[in-house]
Amino acid sequence: MSAKILSDFALMAPQVSDLIEVEHLPADFVAVVERWYLPIAARIAQAQSQQAGTLLVSISGAQGSGKSTLTAFLKLLLKAAWQLDAVDISLDDFYLTHTERQQLALAKHPLLATRGVPGTHDLALATAVFAELRQCSVSQPCQVPRFDKSVDDRRPAADWTVVDHSVDVILFEGWCNNAPVATAESLREPINRLEAQEDPDGSWRHYVNACLGRYHQALFSQADLLVHIAIPSFDKVYEWRQLQEQKLAEKAEANAGVMDSVQLSRFIQHYERITRRCLEELPKTADIVLNLNAEHGVDGLLFRPPG
Repeated sequence: MSAKILSDFALMAPQVSDLIEVEHLPADFVAVVERWYLPIAARIAQAQSQQAGTLLVSISGAQGSGKSTLTAFLKLLLKAAWQLDAVDISLDDFYLTHTERQQLALAKHPLLATRGVPGTHDLALATAVFAELRQCSVSQPCQVPRFDKSVDDRRPAADWTVVDHSVDVILFEGWCNNAPVATAESLREPINRLEAQEDPDGSWRHYVNACLGRYHQALFSQADLLVHIAIPSFDKVYEWRQLQEQKLAEKAEANAGVMDSVQLSRFIQHYERITRRCLEELPKTADIVLNLNAEHGVDGLLFRPPG
């Protein structure tokens, strides 16, 4: 990185410290932001400068890997160091409403009542919002939907985020972003208790896989850059996702919507098949790979050459 970028980082230290506090992170996390997140922001800024229009960055990583944290700091860094206006949006924000998922569960498969897997998002809403963000301006503001996990439902439109300026970068994070579509043969045998007991004929996992293919066509194919947070093993998902539940409990009234250990274990099994495939394949193909260790620290950063 250039001396100017490092100098700019020193000037934005108060903003970084404020965000560290908001994210409930230790004060020394500033070293992570400078050493690992700043180079990612620099690569994004470089890519944005080389194309006309809005740059779409897909940020992929397992539950609890730190996608939202990375996204928040990238948004800050891009604005402070490169004067780029970024909008952060999550695949989670496009979940079908609670009622819509109940209807889907009745029509297709009971497991689709649980949010998370491909097929439980409003793909039409997502594609419409992405198109609008590319045309956003003061005279043509956009609304970004938000999902409230504490009540397991989409927030009312009045509570959506209003974007009233042009957008240089869309930071789009999601647990299954750019996940490889599976072969029919690989779906034959269940991989956990949930699949064995609640999807014995494989109809749910085949439906989810077919939906994932449509996500690639409608959303993932739009990405200009793919950032993948690589975790050491699937075993860390439960541990790190449990920390997210604790944070949610601190924010939610009367712990509404917070899962206990049994509920969380079952919930994560919905994601296991696709997550394992991402862990195996995405580090081989992503433009930027942030490698984490078992203690949730960063072990390394890989940049693949453009093109």
